[in-house]
Amino acid sequence: MMLLASTGVDLARVQFATTSLYHFLFVPLTLGLGPLVAIMQTLWYRSGDEAWLRLTRFFGTLLLINVAIGVATGLVQEFEFGMNWSVYSKYVGNVFGAPLAIEGLAAFMLESTFLGLWIFGWNRLSPRVHLATIWIAVLGSWLSGYFILVANSWMQHPVGYKIVNGEAQLTSVWKLLSNEFALRAYLHTMLAGLIFGSIVMLGVCCWHFLRGQDVELFRRAAKLALIVAVPVTLLQLVVGNRFGEAVTSAQSMKIAASEAQWNTCEPCGFSAFQIGGFTEGDQTPAFSITIPRVLSYMATGSFSGQVQGLNELQAQEESKYGSGNYMPNIRVIYWSMRVMAYMGVLMFLISALGAWLYWKRKLETARWFQWTAIVAIAFPYIAATAGWVLTEMGRQPWIVQGLLKTDQANSPSVGTAWIAVSLAFFIGLYLILGIVDFVLMRRYARPDRPTTRDELPEPAATY
Repeated sequence: MMLLASTGVDLARVQFATTSLYHFLFVPLTLGLGPLVAIMQTLWYRSGDEAWLRLTRFFGTLLLINVAIGVATGLVQEFEFGMNWSVYSKYVGNVFGAPLAIEGLAAFMLESTFLGLWIFGWNRLSPRVHLATIWIAVLGSWLSGYFILVANSWMQHPVGYKIVNGEAQLTSVWKLLSNEFALRAYLHTMLAGLIFGSIVMLGVCCWHFLRGQDVELFRRAAKLALIVAVPVTLLQLVVGNRFGEAVTSAQSMKIAASEAQWNTCEPCGFSAFQIGGFTEGDQTPAFSITIPRVLSYMATGSFSGQVQGLNELQAQEESKYGSGNYMPNIRVIYWSMRVMAYMGVLMFLISALGAWLYWKRKLETARWFQWTAIVAIAFPYIAATAGWVLTEMGRQPWIVQGLLKTDQANSPSVGTAWIAVSLAFFIGLYLILGIVDFVLMRRYARPDRPTTRDELPEPAATY
């Protein structure tokens, strides 16, 4: 632990990174699996086909397990703001607190209330009302994601505020809620959620194909997963690429760091892979595979656009904010960006290949692809983790871009020993929760788990 951090600020950062990254392993799957379950129930409601009801109950169980663990892991972060980051909380509370309050009192309440009605409403609510509950719960989860991203995006690109007595005060709710950075981040995150849901669903279906049980049943779910996965993974590559323009405008240092681009260039090539060139003392890579003009397009929307280099940006930051190091960890940012991007490309290729095999009616027999799809369940988790590392570490040394530095935002009265003890406790607790989640997901995703006829609700006609 002390190898990762030696000061209270470092330990507080490690603790918040641990809790937020772990929590985010569950959030996008909830965002993506929810609408897929709702679509399955809609298909059952409209057709009366029992197979869709069985799939609704089956994947609905996996969704609920994920939601339960996600809620449990997310609550800790609210307390960490006040306990470990009191200076930050005081500084941004009048702005940051508004979207979080709306998320908790409106969006999350909407999601949890109607999810509860969905859980306990089988055989108690009419089919139409019960179907509405799952769609409203999905709407609540997507609204919840929006307000959380509004809060996070304000840290990346502050808008609609003024500084009064050393604290940020909200001056425009509309500017806060319509922050261009937030809107782009929201689209990027929701697409990631749909990728999570469809890729995980496809992997589960392929596991059943390998076992040779309920093949026809899960062939339907695989079709739905592929219908979603193919266009969404492709669209995400486009949206992620265009998101680079917003990042360039708000956080030029992050874009330069993600390419390890030390000097301003025009046009700029994208380094697909390089060895060396990640430190001020070693700015020239020993080996690099570069694709001409691609970085210019990613950062500016033009293949001939200019991208400012780290050296120039460092000089500008020092001129504006005073002496200091304003560069994030270049090596971490460079590779986290590529892990995220390469995982995205792999998921698109796997989805496209799966769609082709389904069209050729070979999906249920192609064991090599089934194993590939099962392994690919890990890909969205890897991509999402790398994406959040890029988003949060790429902003350093700022906790609020251009306004408040991370090393000035922690709680001065909280000792290093207490943070270390709580960090060790959280790591142990999260390991246990991870094991519980894996065991439950595996148990309820095993081949004999699709709901049996005795467990099904009464046919719609008897409601």
